[in-house]
Amino acid sequence: PRKTFTESELADLAASIKEKGVLQPILLRSVSNRPYLYEIVAGERRFRASKMAGLSEIPALIKTIDDTNAMEIALIENVQRENLNPIEEANAYKNLMECCDYELPDVSRLIGKSESYIRNMLRLTSLPDSVQGLVEQGELSASHARTIAVAQNPEELAHKIIAEHLSVADTGRLVKNGARSSVSKKHTNHGIDDKTIRDIEKQLSVALKVPAKISERRGGSGQIILSFATRTQLFELVEKITK
Repeated sequence: PRKTFTESELADLAASIKEKGVLQPILLRSVSNRPYLYEIVAGERRFRASKMAGLSEIPALIKTIDDTNAMEIALIENVQRENLNPIEEANAYKNLMECCDYELPDVSRLIGKSESYIRNMLRLTSLPDSVQGLVEQGELSASHARTIAVAQNPEELAHKIIAEHLSVADTGRLVKNGARSSVSKKHTNHGIDDKTIRDIEKQLSVALKVPAKISERRGGSGQIILSFATRTQLFELVEKITK
């Protein structure tokens, strides 16, 4: 998840490594079909700083780790060490949800942060690249960026915030009185009404001949839950769906 490595941070770590060595081994996994080639799962900062310190060898652990677990480990280590900038952190959460089929509660349990915190961080991923760049460079705070994420003109607002040194409260008032983005509107719309939900559940139940339950979340995501009474009914259900 970590994309940015500042020279000053690496220099400080390199100085520490020169004096005390690498105290915690980096974590590696072998690259498929590439003998003796390894990928760093956790510890890239230590690896880079060790090279800067002139070391030719450092301790490492080699483990068999699949893609999902590798992403989990890398994210947890970086978040716990607070080495990620806000955009890297937000994209890491987004990748866990999109690439690993995680839901918001899953990420919350994994990271040990509240669902509202992760939801707010995810808002940063909807910002234009230019605004994300300002956050990565430290010119715009993550709080300001989250506030303007729902606005129709976040890039314009970002430059206004920087030029006029606006507070987060001032920024919030600007956004409240301005136009909202289509993404914001989509996420603040009311969910499907109860009657429509019941009608859809009935259609599914009739078509599949099993009880169906729909659970909609904020933003339009959700679950369709199908219940079966016997193993035979399960196999029949699977056959209907896959056809």
